[in-house]
Amino acid sequence: MPCNGFTYAWGEAFKSLYRNRWMSIASVGVVVVTLLMLGTFMMVSLNLAHITATVKGQVEIVVYVDEKATPEQQKQLQTMLEARTDLAEIRFVSREEALERLQPELGDFLEGYDIEAENPLRDSYELRAIVPESVINIAKELEGYPAVGDVFYGQGVVEKLFNVTRGLQIVALSLMVLLSITAVFLIAHTIKLTVYIRSKEIMIMKYVGATNWFIRWPFILEGLTLGLLGAILPLFALYYIYGLAASWVTAQNIMFLSLLPVSVMMFELVKYLVPLGTGLGILGSSLSMGRFLKV
Repeated sequence: MPCNGFTYAWGEAFKSLYRNRWMSIASVGVVVVTLLMLGTFMMVSLNLAHITATVKGQVEIVVYVDEKATPEQQKQLQTMLEARTDLAEIRFVSREEALERLQPELGDFLEGYDIEAENPLRDSYELRAIVPESVINIAKELEGYPAVGDVFYGQGVVEKLFNVTRGLQIVALSLMVLLSITAVFLIAHTIKLTVYIRSKEIMIMKYVGATNWFIRWPFILEGLTLGLLGAILPLFALYYIYGLAASWVTAQNIMFLSLLPVSVMMFELVKYLVPLGTGLGILGSSLSMGRFLKV
C-alpha cells in the first residue's frame, strides 16, 4: 500500500474509532474480559505445569545392592548404570551414609546400638531419569542387572501421580481451547456490529470503484487497534493480581507450592495474549465485513 494510502487507512481507522466510540469501547471491553479470563486460566495452567514438573523431578529410583554381590558384580552394575543415556543423575549411597541420614530421625532409638557392627542397611544407587515418566520402564529393566537386590521407585504412588498430572494437563488444554474459541466468537461478533453500522458507506465506496483492499484496510487497522488495546489492558490487571497471589503464597510458605516468578509469568502472558488479541481483532474485522464487499 502506498504511503498516502496507508496514512488514509490509519486516519479512517481512528475516525471510525472516535465516531463509534461507544461501540469501540464495547469491543475493547469484550476483548479485555475474554482475554482476562483466558489470561487468568493461563496463569493457573502454567503454574500447574510448573508444579507438576517440580514434583515429577523429585521422582527417583533407588537400586539396592544385593548383599551377596561380589565387588566385581558391583563394579559391573555401576558401569552399566553409567552407560545408560536415559539417566540424568547417578549417586552411590553407602550403607554408612544411609545410616547417617537416619540418625537425626531415629535419635534416642539408636542409644546402645553398635552402629558399625550392626548396620542393617545396604549400599544403594539413587537415580533420576531424564524423562520422569520413564522411571517405571527403567526400574523394570534394572531388576535384571547384576548385583541388584531390590528396586524401589514408589510403586503404586508414581503411577497415580503420572495419571493425575496427565489428566490435569488434558483438562487444562481443553479449557484453553474452549476459551480461545469463545474469544474468537465474541470478538468477531462484536466487531461485526461496528462493520454493520458502516455497511451503507462500504456499499457507496464499492459503487464508486474502490477496491476491496482499499475498503478493507481501515477496518483491519481498526480491528488491530481494538485487539491490541484489549490485550494490553488486562496485562496490567493480571500483573497486579499475580503479584498479590505470589506474595501471599510466599508469605504462607506453603510446602510443595512454588509459583513461577512474576517476570517469567508476565513474559509468557505477553508472548501469547498480545499476538492473540491483535490477531483476533484483525481476523474479526476481516471475517465480519466479507459479505458487505459483495455488491
